[in-house]
Amino acid sequence: MKTNQRLFFYCNFVLPRKEWLLVIIVMLFSSYTLSAQEDKTIKGVVKSAKDEMPIPGVNVLVKGTNTVTVTGLDGEYSIKASPKDILVFSYLGYSNQEMIIGNKTQLNIALSDNLNKLDEVVVIGYGTQKKSDLTGSVSVVNMDNAKKTVTYDAAKMLQGQVAGVTMQTSGEPGGFVNIKIRGINSFSNNNPLFVIDGMIVDSPYDFATGEIESMQVLKDASSAAIYGVRGANGVIIITTKKGKAGKFDIKYKSLVGFQNVAKKWDLTDRVGYQNITSAAEVNAGLTIAPGNDPSSPYYINNVDTNWQNAAFKTGIIENHSLTFSGGAESLGYNMNVDYFKNSSYIDSPQDYKRVSTTLNLTGKKGKFKYGSKLGFTQSGKENFNEYNAGESPISDLLGAIPTMPVYDANRLGGYGGTTNLTQRAISMNVIGYNNLITNTGKRNRFIGDIWGEYEIVKGLKYKIDASFDRLDWQNRKFIPPSDLGWYYLTTNDEASLDVSTGSQSRTFLNNLITYEKEIGKHKFDALVGWVQERSDNYNHWSRGVGYTPGEISHLEYADNTSAGEYENTITGVSYLSRLNYAYDDRYLLQANFRQDKTSLFSQKYNKGNFYSFSGAWKISNEKFIHLPEWVSNIKLRGGYGILGNNTIPTYFFATTTNSFAGYDFNNALAPGTTVVSALDPNVHWEETRTTNVALELGLLNNDLQFTAEYYVKKSTDLLIGVPLPFSTGAFPASVTTNAGAVRNNGLEFSATYNNDHNAFKYSISANLGTLNNKVLQIGLDGNPIYGAASKTEVGRSIGEIYAYETAGIFQNAADLAASPTQTNAGVGDVKFKDINGDGMITDLDRTYQGTTIPKYSYGFNFSSSYKNWDFSMFWQGSGGNKVFDGMYRNLMAGQYSNHSIDELNYWTPTNTNTNVPRPIIGDPNANTRDSNRFIEKGDYIKLQTMQIGYDIPLKNISFIQKAKLFVNGQNLLIISKYRGYDPDFNSNDGLFSRGYDGGSFPNPRTFSLGLEVNF
Repeated sequence: MKTNQRLFFYCNFVLPRKEWLLVIIVMLFSSYTLSAQEDKTIKGVVKSAKDEMPIPGVNVLVKGTNTVTVTGLDGEYSIKASPKDILVFSYLGYSNQEMIIGNKTQLNIALSDNLNKLDEVVVIGYGTQKKSDLTGSVSVVNMDNAKKTVTYDAAKMLQGQVAGVTMQTSGEPGGFVNIKIRGINSFSNNNPLFVIDGMIVDSPYDFATGEIESMQVLKDASSAAIYGVRGANGVIIITTKKGKAGKFDIKYKSLVGFQNVAKKWDLTDRVGYQNITSAAEVNAGLTIAPGNDPSSPYYINNVDTNWQNAAFKTGIIENHSLTFSGGAESLGYNMNVDYFKNSSYIDSPQDYKRVSTTLNLTGKKGKFKYGSKLGFTQSGKENFNEYNAGESPISDLLGAIPTMPVYDANRLGGYGGTTNLTQRAISMNVIGYNNLITNTGKRNRFIGDIWGEYEIVKGLKYKIDASFDRLDWQNRKFIPPSDLGWYYLTTNDEASLDVSTGSQSRTFLNNLITYEKEIGKHKFDALVGWVQERSDNYNHWSRGVGYTPGEISHLEYADNTSAGEYENTITGVSYLSRLNYAYDDRYLLQANFRQDKTSLFSQKYNKGNFYSFSGAWKISNEKFIHLPEWVSNIKLRGGYGILGNNTIPTYFFATTTNSFAGYDFNNALAPGTTVVSALDPNVHWEETRTTNVALELGLLNNDLQFTAEYYVKKSTDLLIGVPLPFSTGAFPASVTTNAGAVRNNGLEFSATYNNDHNAFKYSISANLGTLNNKVLQIGLDGNPIYGAASKTEVGRSIGEIYAYETAGIFQNAADLAASPTQTNAGVGDVKFKDINGDGMITDLDRTYQGTTIPKYSYGFNFSSSYKNWDFSMFWQGSGGNKVFDGMYRNLMAGQYSNHSIDELNYWTPTNTNTNVPRPIIGDPNANTRDSNRFIEKGDYIKLQTMQIGYDIPLKNISFIQKAKLFVNGQNLLIISKYRGYDPDFNSNDGLFSRGYDGGSFPNPRTFSLGLEVNF
């Protein structure tokens, strides 16, 4: 204190008081100036850690101050701060990042995706919503994981990614995917609704998968009721990439892969085939076919065709895409050109090729937002051919006998075949048949969408959206004269050309009004809308018969021609509404209502009302509940609603009559009218009611998220064919009416853990879904529906396997006599169980052998990255179901077609310790009838994808922002006891005969090399 006083007196003595005060002010100002001089300009670039692309619009804040700036179009920023300051970088969808300035003047930042936060905005029906505010069952697909599945169809990308979503796939190039959400809800169509950028489409078949930005699956009525009559089977919403404000960017991606069949059937060679077939002829009392008899001059010993080796080759899959994006706030654009080609792994021209182009435009001017989407796709597919309807080319391939050559220059067409004289076998040369026949399908698809949204007053917006979707297609099948054997001989008179062309167009006009309002702790948002729809369908077909070898395959060169055409129009109008209410971010309520009206039904029944209610309680936001610090979020939600299904042909309510029918009445022809087809005029919508309740947990700052959900779906008024008396004169003698009901219920679990806090970043996600399906009603009398080795009956699940049970082999005459009566049975034949105990083996002895619908399905994803490297793998599977292996049954028939090597262990008087019956031509005992001999477990776990990537350092290449190489493997490993190619097969109907494998196309193993470059 003394020192300070002396200093004060000294200053006061030297200078007068006024001057002294002036000095003090100058000193303080100088001190402030020196402090200000310590500030410096900090510059840098903010990029995404994921793809190293610059991020415009990032907030850069000096922590604890009001000093803030925003990154420009190139992600660049400039701000003044002192060395002791901390800069905070924040942007929606990314984790905040803080950096101490220190002595740096250049700070480049890489922001990581905010994967574990609940403020992510997801797309729902006709709008968006924060993930944390969802009250319905909406699954958000992780697109980084899904896109590692190399496929032409977006539906295939969902396999194993979402709990409750199951599918059956095919390895055929361009083949379809059979997808179901939470079970089977209909006896006709169970395919979900697809919505792409707000446009309702039947399937995503014609759209490039690389342009998908997000996918959401609406699984319950509380989320899908806004789609009314189309929502019963679930809704899959796909959003493609849009233009964003930023500099002009070019992205190129190229992938080339090789495909092959990883597993083959063990079939007999020439010697084994001749052994079994000769024994079958001897057991039937026949002479041995000359081609199989060593003592015959026609004995075949110089042909031994392994048809799998001959047919299966290396298929090629390739995908190349080029994307241009950029723009400003007033107009952003994203244009993509995508080329996809998949050549068959079977020696035939059955390839699939597609070229897609899309252009997305978005912009904003004041209170007006606008956008449009234009897309054009051209695709072509060579189809595989069936000689008889329902015969699989794979079944024909495996059944082809080894004594038939692939090529034979002496036959018309140059391919081998069989003869009745030598082999007696009706055997299809699949390679020759599919190479000789031209069977092409071409598709041209155009989609256009334009929308505008205007904010009338704050919170009140009006949006108009018009879309047009047109598909033009042409199918052409030419069967030339050829000689593929004594059964597969096509004469000049039988040679044919079938050409069909058609178009489908669909127009939607959506008028939507939305309103958002917050009053204190209350938050409201509402939607009302009016939707108009029109679909036009046209089909023309022509047929020409009679061609000579080498003749031009045009209709005008046919000996005889015929033609026909068909067209229809479907119109509809819908009124929809939704109300969301939230109180204090704790209690959430949502209500949906939609009324649909369509020309598909009669005027009396063409209107349907669909609605849903759902709510959620954010327990973790309650002030009176004190949770541990590691518990970040707890939410309880539930919902109930009614959905519809309008899968019905046009005019299916109007009975068709023939007014020119005559009748012989007292030897005189009297005019009359007769019923051609009887239809129910009261037919109406199918209806599905769903109830679900779920618990959502977020732990460890939401790095770990878990969801458990229980659901019940009950579908009633299902359309089903009910038999009619033949006296009605209708053909077919049945009428489709609303007389079916089914219920699905199950549990779903999903968990995700993300750790991006260290140099080694990784993410783990898993899902599990259970399903119990039960039929409640079939028709008016409850008569069961029979399928391929299956039976659908009230009280059981759809398409359960229904077959005989075996009891061994008849070993001798005494065993045969002591057993229940079995018509035409002999020693060495299969003994079947007498289930009903009536002493006879009849159809009444068949029993249920197991459900064909998997009781559970699951998926597991692991992805990681360290510095420039990344690694991921995806496992998927299902179980609890049975499969009827129809292909194995064919190969164990012991007839003239080829055999499984298991058949070599057939019963003989000296080989009795076996479960394989004697081979016998004609199979009088029906040893190959539907029985548990051919039933197997359908459980499997599959390493669906594995990928390794490397980001190439680009220090000296200024025009390339990022380059990445990756290696991808698909369908790498299957753990299963199933004998066939793959337990994940696409059955013929996916419904009543879901579990029947009659020769499905195997899913190939694929190895791909890819390159991604951002310019």
